Amino acid sequence: MPSPDVVAALRALGVRASPDALRAMIAQLTKSRASATQCFEDLVTLERRERDARNLERRVKTATLGAFKPLDRFDWNHPRSIDRGLYEELLELGFLGRGENVLFRGQSGVGKTNLAQALAHAALLAGRTVRFTTLAAALADLSRQESVPALERRLRRYTRVDLLVLDELGYLPCDGRSADLLYNVISRRHEQRATVITTNLAYKQWGTVFPGAACVGALVDRFAQHCQVVDIDADSWRHKEASERSTKKKR
Repeated sequence: MPSPDVVAALRALGVRASPDALRAMIAQLTKSRASATQCFEDLVTLERRERDARNLERRVKTATLGAFKPLDRFDWNHPRSIDRGLYEELLELGFLGRGENVLFRGQSGVGKTNLAQALAHAALLAGRTVRFTTLAAALADLSRQESVPALERRLRRYTRVDLLVLDELGYLPCDGRSADLLYNVISRRHEQRATVITTNLAYKQWGTVFPGAACVGALVDRFAQHCQVVDIDADSWRHKEASERSTKKKR
């Protein structure tokens, strides 16, 4: 049994592995009569694993990803049309390094948000920083800033992450200032960092979300210049599940 002093000393030096994990490692190394080199290698491995886990936990919390259905439960046979090959290519995350954007487009309830969340989760597992938010929440957050310095500080929340996911463009109308704020975010990320948007609208309809805003054309141009589009043609999952529940009740 390792001396409590050894475990306490390692923790005092900043080793983040749990006392139980350290005791188990020391016991195993003692039993196998490991060399000094092996002891240090195992300690480094244990500590790196612990730090990676904590780093992932912190980035997941910051990402505000929320609960989502794992990809192994996504029914690829449900949509009438979807480019599964393109999506699986996106999961390899090459688009992040190239600073390319992704657009998930389809009517409400077809899985756009779920696929965007799964893509963001893959980025988190690969060590990337992510922020997931609805477009309405992001614009409301930015609009609340009462000074230019405060706005600049808050913009960094959306412009500095490796992957920004803006969910539900087109579900709520926005004013002209909101259009300017979104343009600011997209232009600062342009060709530098990847942005994912989910929407039920074609590009030519984005102007209906920001009526009268002069920057919509420039916004679309910048976002669409380097963008992979995943179109989903399907009936609503929610409508399908509601119908199935209704049928079961009748039976």
